[in-house]
Amino acid sequence: MSTAPPPRSLLRELVRAKPVEQSLADTHESGHALRRTLSALDLTVFGVGVIIGTGIFVLTGTAAKNTAGPAVALSFAASGVVCALAALCYAEFASTVPVAGSAYTFAYSTIGELPAWIIGWDLVLELTLGAAVVSVGWSGYVQSLMESAGWTLPYGISGADDHGWSFNLPAALLVAVLTAIILLGMHLSAEVTRVIVVIKVISVLIVIVAGLFFIKADNYDPFIPPAQATADKSGGESPLIQVLFGYTPTDFGVMGIFTAAAVVFFAFIGFDIVATTAEETKNPQRDLPRGILGSLLICTVLYMAVSIVVTGMQKYTELSSDAPLSDAFKAVDQEAFADIINVGAVAGLTSVTMIMLLGQSRVFFAMSRDGLLPRLFSAVHPRFGTPTRAVLLLGLVVAVLAGLIPLEELSELVNIGTLFAFIVVSIGVIVLRRTRPDLPRSFRCPWVPVLPILSVAACLWLMLNLPVQTWWRFLVWLAIGLVVYFIYGRSHSRLHLRGASDAPAGTQGP
Repeated sequence: MSTAPPPRSLLRELVRAKPVEQSLADTHESGHALRRTLSALDLTVFGVGVIIGTGIFVLTGTAAKNTAGPAVALSFAASGVVCALAALCYAEFASTVPVAGSAYTFAYSTIGELPAWIIGWDLVLELTLGAAVVSVGWSGYVQSLMESAGWTLPYGISGADDHGWSFNLPAALLVAVLTAIILLGMHLSAEVTRVIVVIKVISVLIVIVAGLFFIKADNYDPFIPPAQATADKSGGESPLIQVLFGYTPTDFGVMGIFTAAAVVFFAFIGFDIVATTAEETKNPQRDLPRGILGSLLICTVLYMAVSIVVTGMQKYTELSSDAPLSDAFKAVDQEAFADIINVGAVAGLTSVTMIMLLGQSRVFFAMSRDGLLPRLFSAVHPRFGTPTRAVLLLGLVVAVLAGLIPLEELSELVNIGTLFAFIVVSIGVIVLRRTRPDLPRSFRCPWVPVLPILSVAACLWLMLNLPVQTWWRFLVWLAIGLVVYFIYGRSHSRLHLRGASDAPAGTQGP
């Protein structure tokens, strides 16, 4: 009669790390290996394609009007610094362990199987919700352009919720089309993304250059508006930092800049998705750091420039919360530029949705190949070189969510999930430096362990500024994940089935 393993043995099994050599060997497994087709330019385009989206076209005005004033440019800089700290850690990991899965794979190689499962489960939720939320935003912009041309969708398929339930057909169709493109191969996905990114970057540059001619210096006064107490929030809407420590974040003032940074952080989500394509990069050791850091730098500069221009064109108190860029041009009687911006927004949200769909499928694929999810989802199509079953399943889920469920409140789960992943990767760099100093590192994160520790602290600060109800939803999702892991993942794990030694996390195993 078998007996359960003693608690110490169980704990050692749960934190057993997957050897880096085994992760690298899995990338050559017949029928479960992805094709290497991406260059540094492709990776940078992917990064820019997913970062420039809702943030630059919407959050610029929202954060300036409600939280930071013209100093919102500094809020974007602060969020960019937080992301840069994490990006340096991602760059080292991605160049050292160039395997699909991003933070999930990095956690499996350093902290152990259970933490890897938690972060993988978290990433699937983050990218699924992110893709659904952005596709709903895309639908809103498209319907706005249609209405400008005199076309209006029937209420039942518009996704509106002011007169009862309605299916968001445009959002669901967008997800279906993009899923088909991803199915047909990474090369096609890269080509489509490149075209879309050119369109939206041109529209952003038009905003910057054209807007310079309509700036009024008086609109920058005061650049940092006087601090104001935030609107009273109670219960689940209260920021966690207020509940734990009694500190209430302020609007405007110096601290308002950092409060806004927690809001505009959503604008930077996506550069980490570049790491999910590590296994499909021709020269990952060289190109992944360039793609991750290059796209983040480009987008931070563009965000700051746009925010400076738009708050100079229109007083921050008068900015629109829904379409600040186009409405700022309308305020100075430049309707043509407003239309260009709306086209750029549609293009921007299209690429964001596609790259999030792509990223989630690669995380799901990596978890499936490791046996933590059913292995059938890691089968790669012999012609297209893509994990077709994973792509189809996740595309269907996102299409249903986008079409049926209003996701505005759940979008904050995307923020907390991303920040949690950043923390895991930052800690993982420190762990892998200590446990595997022998690994070749073509890119080395500077000032370890100081910089990763700063990354963890900065991410925690932003997480503490999120509402309590977001934390509860996040914890409920993780609890569901633990149930799935102990019912299925643990017993089907390939690391477990191989009979690897019960060595603690960070060791190589047999």
